[in-house]
Amino acid sequence: MVSASPIILALDRPTEAEVWDLIDRLEPSQCRLKVGKELFTACGPSLVRRLVSRGYDVFLDLKYHDIPHTVAQACRQAADLGVWMVDVHASGGRAMLDAARRALDEGPHSPLLIAITLLTSLCAEDLQDIGWQGEPQDVVLRLAHLAADCDLDGVVCSAQEVALLRARLPATFCLVTPGIRLPTDQSDDQQRIVTPQAAMAAGSSYLVVGRPITRSKDPLVALQHFNSLCRQ
Repeated sequence: MVSASPIILALDRPTEAEVWDLIDRLEPSQCRLKVGKELFTACGPSLVRRLVSRGYDVFLDLKYHDIPHTVAQACRQAADLGVWMVDVHASGGRAMLDAARRALDEGPHSPLLIAITLLTSLCAEDLQDIGWQGEPQDVVLRLAHLAADCDLDGVVCSAQEVALLRARLPATFCLVTPGIRLPTDQSDDQQRIVTPQAAMAAGSSYLVVGRPITRSKDPLVALQHFNSLCRQ
């Protein structure tokens, strides 16, 4: 199922029962779904298969970062689940990115392959702590260029870097943007956040939204509200 919505809903519920309570109130046409480390660790591949069988486009957000062979094998396994999108860390380097790309190209089903540039929880001070040089947007641009050079389909980046990447990378390059909040929302553990209208106006392809929708009193109404904002 190909959803017309740019919203990728982060399934941050802690149990499978709570996930299905949410899913049963939604439709595949309204959003795509993101399964991250916590949920995947708790429920495993079977949950992903069930979501795919229900017609949802699933972004398997496990952020692979390892030696090239290991990442390639993990990407093959992800593709076999029927997911729509999978991600790796661009900081894993060119050999790792190339291996992931080849692994998916050689299989019968090739999901979109995108790279994590810089986690939106990190700021300039964090970069200094881990020894990375430059401002966040400099790091993001370097890693996005590396991903594009390795023929990946796109990157995950803060909406604060979207306009910069749109000006430097091909128009078809996919930009997936977390850290989306309304002005009234709490920032939680995100540092570089923007509104859905600003992200779409800057050129984001997809917006990852979690707690502002999943923890709202009525997730369906909240999702519909975010979709309407994306069209403004």
